Amino acid sequence: MNLLNRKINIITAFIAVMIFLCPYVNAQQSDSVSFFTPASNYSPKRGRLFVIGVGGAYIASFSSLYSTWYSDYPQSNFHFFNDFNEWNQMDKLGHIGSAYYLSRWSTDIVRWTGTDKRKSAFIGTSIGYLFQLSIEVMDGFSAQWGFSPGDILANTVGSGLFLSQELGWGEQRITFKYSYHESGLAQYRPNTLGGTIPERVFKDYNGQTYWVSTNVYSFLPKESKFPKWLNIAVGYGAEGMLGAKNNDWANDNPGIPKLQRVRQYYLSIDVDLRRIKTKSSALKTLFEVFGFLKIPAPTLEYSSDGKWLAHGFYF
Repeated sequence: MNLLNRKINIITAFIAVMIFLCPYVNAQQSDSVSFFTPASNYSPKRGRLFVIGVGGAYIASFSSLYSTWYSDYPQSNFHFFNDFNEWNQMDKLGHIGSAYYLSRWSTDIVRWTGTDKRKSAFIGTSIGYLFQLSIEVMDGFSAQWGFSPGDILANTVGSGLFLSQELGWGEQRITFKYSYHESGLAQYRPNTLGGTIPERVFKDYNGQTYWVSTNVYSFLPKESKFPKWLNIAVGYGAEGMLGAKNNDWANDNPGIPKLQRVRQYYLSIDVDLRRIKTKSSALKTLFEVFGFLKIPAPTLEYSSDGKWLAHGFYF
């Protein structure tokens, strides 16, 4: 497991715990509150469960992380590590996305306790940011890596994207999304890019695309007939990467093709699942949980080598 994959695994575990830490609260009234519905007013019982759940998830996550990862490597004095020029900045976009959704989902869970929207946004964003900051601090004391200013900048952008919209508009009009397709390059370096499809989804930057998906209707007059769920998405990807900074190590290997490292820019349509009308609380939760995925759609691509491509169906 490399540094990136270790971070992704621990962030994914924390998100999973956060999503499911809120237990069902029975209510005897005829308008009983379901598992998925935020309380209309602050509930001390839910508040206590939230603190216990988040605190327990935080302690358990980092205890496991230290014992399974950091304890196997030598420690050092706190130091910095500049990795901003690696992987054509694709890893930094991953940090933006992780920070955005940690803040967003944490805020939803704070709202579950009945805390008002503004306070929930501040608390949820702080939880998401603190979690990722803690990982970077642990890296800073590891002799193998270091505290990455680039990662902190990306985390700040992701958390800021969520919080600024929540405070300014009271809704998320611009969301950060992810998609993946098989690049075919992991076979040349499976230990780094992934030996199985699940590994490649996280590790192979050549097949990943990160999107900024903007809801058009939210910027139009309320009487507009434009579909409320239809978004315009701008994406960024990169290809031809077998190493973090270059492919020099592979150039002398006759079994590996000479690859040009290129940046790719995309324009597509998308769907904002949160804006699809449904009375089902369970569906609303599923739409939120899987809303980070870009919906496959016709896409226009431009790459840094000057090529234009039109995709009838791109993911």
